[in-house]
Amino acid sequence: MLSPGLDGAPPILQFGTGRFLQAHVDLLVSEAAETGDALGGITVVQSTDHPASTRRARELARAQGFPVVLRGLVGGVPVEMQRTCRSVREVLHAAADWPAVRERVRGPVRVIVSNTGDEGWALSLRDGPALLADAAPAPEAFPARLLVLLHDRWQAAPDAGLTLLPCELVSRNGAVLGDLVVALARSWHCPPAFIDWLLGHVVWASSLVDRIVAQALEPVGAVAEPYALWAVQAQPGLQLPCRHPALIVTEDLARHERLKLFLLNLGHTMLAELWRVLDRAPDMTVRQAMEDPALRQPLEDTWQEEVLPVLAALGQGDEALVYLDGLRDRLLNPFLEHRLADIAQHHASKKARRLLPVVELARRHVPALSQSRLRTALRTS
Repeated sequence: MLSPGLDGAPPILQFGTGRFLQAHVDLLVSEAAETGDALGGITVVQSTDHPASTRRARELARAQGFPVVLRGLVGGVPVEMQRTCRSVREVLHAAADWPAVRERVRGPVRVIVSNTGDEGWALSLRDGPALLADAAPAPEAFPARLLVLLHDRWQAAPDAGLTLLPCELVSRNGAVLGDLVVALARSWHCPPAFIDWLLGHVVWASSLVDRIVAQALEPVGAVAEPYALWAVQAQPGLQLPCRHPALIVTEDLARHERLKLFLLNLGHTMLAELWRVLDRAPDMTVRQAMEDPALRQPLEDTWQEEVLPVLAALGQGDEALVYLDGLRDRLLNPFLEHRLADIAQHHASKKARRLLPVVELARRHVPALSQSRLRTALRTS
């Protein structure tokens, strides 16, 4: 049942305070609440002690909300809109407010959302089963924090529905996170009944998020593109944080993942690779790269000659052409300062995730296809 507003105890718990969550999850829930289509408000959990996160956390839940500016090209025409996001009802610190976080999950929470960054699912050797005790401090690692919270929920309200909706850019992220938490529960020698509950009652929902959020506002807020997609794999018992045109439930999440990974993400990484190889300006943006023929043409050739044939062989040729047509508008967005230096962080691992699967699929489905550009990029350090 969706509520007409955001009053009452927040049923959505969100791990992360970053600009992406502000401009995507938080904004979608806020917009949905305006038409009575939101599950309710959001409790945000600040996971780190980073000063920037602390400053954001102080401002996120202010009564007047926070701004999200949407700027970009739609059909080649510039658009700009400002939204006020009012979905965040409270912000808690994972370590300082751990008893309160545990209490929220024992009670009203029905959906847990996360976006914990590239290293967010790493485990800590300092976390152990003693942290399940009521008076224990917060675990260091997110998977262990989640395990403690789910153990609390199992003890307090085992029959209440609960959906986990990770937004981390990991294929099958819900299933992967579920496997990680279950393995941790076994290593902590948790009761078999609890592990059965994790496997059979909790909904580990895989999802894909697609929105470029390239700039933070101070003290809180973000600048993002108008385009937004949150695709969620359909499964029994799934609870959504809201109903929104950008949030779709699909029987085939892999189709959406391939379009984003092989066109947008691969495109970003290829531009970053060319930027490095050609030694372009340190502050070069994606838009500037798309306006530079020495970077734009190799990317266009890679899409046309090395990526689109693979997607066509997988039965997604028409979808890919439509997605790519809109993607060019997104990458040419004159309003977003999306720096290639930011995209180039963790460059080697991104190339492995974004380029190598295309090469491997081509080997199986289009063996005669030359993929010289992708292979060359994979060989460079």
